Amino acid sequence: MSTTIDVKQSLDRHLRDLHLPTVRECYEPSARRAEAETLSYERYLLELIEREAEDRRQRRVERLLHQSKLPLEKDLASLDLKRLPAKVARQITTLAEGSFVERRENVLAFGQPGSGKSHSVCALGQELIRRSQGRHKVFFSSCALMVQELLIAKRDLKLSRLIKRLGGYGVLILDDLGYVQHSREEMEVLFTLLAERYERGSVMITSNLPFSKWEAIFKDPMTTAAAIDRLVHHSVILELNVPSYRLEAAKKARRKART
Repeated sequence: MSTTIDVKQSLDRHLRDLHLPTVRECYEPSARRAEAETLSYERYLLELIEREAEDRRQRRVERLLHQSKLPLEKDLASLDLKRLPAKVARQITTLAEGSFVERRENVLAFGQPGSGKSHSVCALGQELIRRSQGRHKVFFSSCALMVQELLIAKRDLKLSRLIKRLGGYGVLILDDLGYVQHSREEMEVLFTLLAERYERGSVMITSNLPFSKWEAIFKDPMTTAAAIDRLVHHSVILELNVPSYRLEAAKKARRKART
C-alpha cells in the first residue's frame, strides 16, 4: 500500500515538474479504463498524450484570444452573412480559412458606418486564431489608439521596439482608419508601421473613406500614394455597400414600439 502511495506521489511530482496537468489529472481513471479494456501500454500512453496536447492547444487559443484584444462578442456566429453582398460573404468564408496570412496579404474593408466592417474583420481575426489552433497570432486596435501608442513610443525612443513587437503578430487589425485626422507626425508613425509590415505580415484595415479621400488622412499626396500602393499590392478588398445595421435595428425597434 505504501509503495503504491509513494509511486503516486512521485508520479504527481514529476508530472507537475514537467508541466503536464492534463496527464496528472486523468492518468488514474484512464489507467483503470485501459485495464478494463485491455488496452496496450502504447495505446494508453497515446491517449494520455493526445488529451494533454488537445488541452494545450485549447489553452493557447484562449490565451491568444485574450492577448489579441479582439471584442469577442463580434464573432462569425453573430455575423449575418446573408445581409452582406454575396461576393463579400464568399470572400469572408474563404478568408476564414487563413491562407491569406501565409501569403502575407492584406484585407481592406470599406463601407459606411454601421455596415459591418468592424464585425467582419473581428470575426475573421477570431476564426484565424481558432481554426489554426493558435498558430496565427492576431492583434486588434482602433487606428486612433494605435497612432497614440506609436507616438508615445517615438517620444520615448522605443518606436522600433514597438514595431518589432507588433511584427510578432501575423495579423494586425486597425479599425476605423477614416475617423482619424492625422497631423503630419501622426501620419509619419502610421506610415512607418505600414511600411515595415509590407510583405512581412498581414494588415486588416476598416475605413469609411474610399482611397480617393485618403489624402485627408495622410496629408501628403506622395505619402498617400505610397501607403495605398503597399496596402493594395497584395490585398483582398471587401466592399460593404449596405445600409447601416444599427440604423436598421433602430428603425425596427421603433416600429415594434408603435405596434
